[in-house]
Amino acid sequence: QVQLVESGGGLVQPGGSLRLSCAASGSIFSISVMGYYRQAPGNQRELVATVTSGGSTNYAGSVKGRFTISRDNAKNTVYLQMNSLKPEDTAVYYCNQRAPIRFGPLNSYEYWGQGTQVTVSS
Repeated sequence: QVQLVESGGGLVQPGGSLRLSCAASGSIFSISVMGYYRQAPGNQRELVATVTSGGSTNYAGSVKGRFTISRDNAKNTVYLQMNSLKPEDTAVYYCNQRAPIRFGPLNSYEYWGQGTQVTVSS
């Protein structure tokens, strides 16, 4: 069973930076699509960013240019560097690991981390 352990959340002032880390157990990290989602109170969980096994990235429009997702396959870890943080970035951030679409529905898998709180406030 895959476990995703997140770290790096906290309280930061507007304009500040944080880096989230997500360490994955198991042997499928390098072939998986890794991502971060977030959920603010009263809102649905939304995509923040993803990175494929080949390093291709995708970002939500609201974070493009401010956040950077990266991965280190040797460490089974994905990172989310968040700069120029805004109060509207306040949310619980969840790490996600899933199968590439090309694997098809029969070989699909998806795992979630426990979530880490990010609060942007002065």
